[in-house]
Amino acid sequence: MRENIGLLLSKRAMLSGGREAYVEAGASLRLSYAELAARSNQIGRALERLGLRAGDRAVLLVRNRVEFVETYFAAARMGVIVVPVNWRLAPAEVAFIVEDSGAAVVFFDAEFAAAVEKVFEQLGGGGPVRHWVRVGEGDGGPAGGLSYGDLRASAGSGEPAVGASGSDPLYIMYTSGTTGRPKGAVHTHESALWACITIEQTLDLRHGDRYLLATPLFHVAALTPLTTNVHRGATSIVMPAFDPALSWQLIEKERVTNMLAVPAMLAAMLPFAKAKPVDWSSLRWIMTGAAPVPPRLVEAYAEIGIVVTQVYGLTETCGPACVVGPDDVGRNPASTGRPFFHTSVRVVRDDGSDASVGEAGEVWVSGRHLMKEYWNRPEETREVLVGGWLRTGDIGYFDADGMLAICDRKKDMIISGGENVYPAEIEAVLLEHPDVADAAVIGVADERWGERPLAIVVRRREEVTPEDLIAWCRERLAAFKVPKAVEFAAEIPRNPSGKILKRVLREHYSDKK
Repeated sequence: MRENIGLLLSKRAMLSGGREAYVEAGASLRLSYAELAARSNQIGRALERLGLRAGDRAVLLVRNRVEFVETYFAAARMGVIVVPVNWRLAPAEVAFIVEDSGAAVVFFDAEFAAAVEKVFEQLGGGGPVRHWVRVGEGDGGPAGGLSYGDLRASAGSGEPAVGASGSDPLYIMYTSGTTGRPKGAVHTHESALWACITIEQTLDLRHGDRYLLATPLFHVAALTPLTTNVHRGATSIVMPAFDPALSWQLIEKERVTNMLAVPAMLAAMLPFAKAKPVDWSSLRWIMTGAAPVPPRLVEAYAEIGIVVTQVYGLTETCGPACVVGPDDVGRNPASTGRPFFHTSVRVVRDDGSDASVGEAGEVWVSGRHLMKEYWNRPEETREVLVGGWLRTGDIGYFDADGMLAICDRKKDMIISGGENVYPAEIEAVLLEHPDVADAAVIGVADERWGERPLAIVVRRREEVTPEDLIAWCRERLAAFKVPKAVEFAAEIPRNPSGKILKRVLREHYSDKK
């Protein structure tokens, strides 16, 4: 069989046609693999009728719903390159991605119609887009737009032609733009397939698994598990939007066996688990990552009998890098584990040599699941892809057991008086304080030390003072790491994967002394 992600759905439908493939929370929609494949084939034929061909780009500005899933696999089969877009972006940001990718078609949720009209205007009447397809009930959108339902209903039967394989692009996933304009990470059919394979050979996955997809499908943390579920024949329980209370209801009702949730999601779910008895006996593990994980959060879940394992990965790796596997749970709460089965990881000094055990350096990742390139960004591609290795820009170290711990982003590191200070270390200490709901640390200019740490904190009680938190840190950190000031905020800005938007914080607090 050719290495084509769209063919995974066709093959799974042939092997396990009657098995439940897809459950959409709140929509009373359940589809077998045969039914999902048939719907995907219909939209594939519709795309052919619209004149889309291999190499064309299709933007998906769509929530977690079946139309996203069936279009993704249909486009993959045809060789049409999918561009999943974060629907939380402003129209100007969406317009940039549409233009940068050269999208021929844009699928958009009806609820985003007003925003898409602004995108249309900012592109000067549509830019490269030939077709605008509205998904779901409702009106609006650019003039001359098409209805997804009508488009699929009018399509003929039969399977669309296979138009790509192997090293051909599958999708362009734009990074969240934490440091500026987003870059499009190009993943191929080969890299996406090998992400599935390395995951399957590493994690505790079993026949009959039912996976709760609670993160947005425009993110690799959802799109790769979805693809893996089809490859394995697992059932995907899909939430249109994350809801902490509904998550527990679905775990109980649908007998969910595993899921992924970023730390902020785990924190939001915990009070509901404690407030009302829930049968989570089917749940073997929850995977978490994308942001530093407070050890007390993992411990809180352990106290109620739920295993939470950490994972470390990037959009550029199609997800996998390191994970705390079944044999290492509880060994080191601060660790992100060992490399996935078909993945290699190094910690590298500035001179390119491998760092010693316990010595911090830049984390490099290798494997057949690495991205091919940044879309139309050859210089940026050469900067991060070196001799088959991805330079992640993250700082980490291996402990004596061969487990990787992440210190921080290289670009976020603070140099204070010649000492390297990692904001994530300070943030972890602050998050241990019982009255701290969230925290971020950035470097600000200092005449004496060059830079110094500034803490931005969301507090649970207004009685907590900056002096309280500085004293807390002073008891737990070396003097040069202790924040010299604390600012209180209503929230910490984060991207959809839970990562702190340090750029936004620097812009806002750059003048703090």
